[in-house]
Amino acid sequence: MDPLNLQNLSPINPLGDAGRTGTPAPSTPGEASFGDMLKQALQDVNEAQSQSEGEARNLMTGQSADMHSAILAVQKADVSFQMMMAVRSKLIEAYREVMRMPM
Repeated sequence: MDPLNLQNLSPINPLGDAGRTGTPAPSTPGEASFGDMLKQALQDVNEAQSQSEGEARNLMTGQSADMHSAILAVQKADVSFQMMMAVRSKLIEAYREVMRMPM
């Protein structure tokens, strides 16, 4: 995309009732909500943890001799868990910042 060609940009949707409390605005069909995306990310982390446990168990019991895939699965689970914890910390920090705002 050419940086000077502004005609291909999509318009910005108005905020509307962004400050309103109560029920959240309905999302368009096919669009995942933040909660759904967070839930899916947690399920992915859990799946990576389960897979790494299975790989390690298979390696220790002798069912598998592939040490590389076991180590890779454990590292993948570790990185995904660290990422989840970083996101959790940022969410808590953002929540606390919002709660400190004067109304």
